[in-house]
Amino acid sequence: MKQKFDIITSTCVPLPLENVDTDQIIPARFLKATTREERFFGDNLFRDWRYQADGTLNPDFVLNDSRYSGCILVAGKNFGSGSSREHAAWAIAGYGFRVVISSFFADIHKNNELNNFVLPVQVSEAFLAELFQSVQDNPDTQVKVDLPNQTVTNLSTGRCESFEINAYKKHCLMNGLDDIDFLVQNQDKTITWEQQRK
Repeated sequence: MKQKFDIITSTCVPLPLENVDTDQIIPARFLKATTREERFFGDNLFRDWRYQADGTLNPDFVLNDSRYSGCILVAGKNFGSGSSREHAAWAIAGYGFRVVISSFFADIHKNNELNNFVLPVQVSEAFLAELFQSVQDNPDTQVKVDLPNQTVTNLSTGRCESFEINAYKKHCLMNGLDDIDFLVQNQDKTITWEQQRK
């Protein structure tokens, strides 16, 4: 999952549903898993929507629609509400999404995405609506996400918006670091600080 993040340009997978909670992202029965394997959780992303009761693919669900692909998920307002399970972020990353765009994220889920090298990009409702329309009109619509400049651009219309991100998390994403990596990288500073306060 650890990947350096800079600028990503990709087509999108649209999920124009509001209030998608973490139980819909990864159902509770998968929380008992003893693996952290990316593919396991990725294969079960949106499990109850992707598959029918008999285990066959649901042809009406967007992840099973061959028109849509890419590493950017465009989701409706209030994405990741409900349970704080980190497994939801594991599933999103395991499927191969690098970016989730929405007009609002549940705070804990947003942080879980950042901790798993998925960039949550919060945009205005107007930008989100336009993006959904662009992708609906043309599934080959591409979006450019520029983390260094904190901008997201709908390349079919040229419309661009800025997005906010915590400076520490931005640094970690751009350098492929998790929290432990960051601490190890700065171990000498920690030791110096401790020695100065003895």
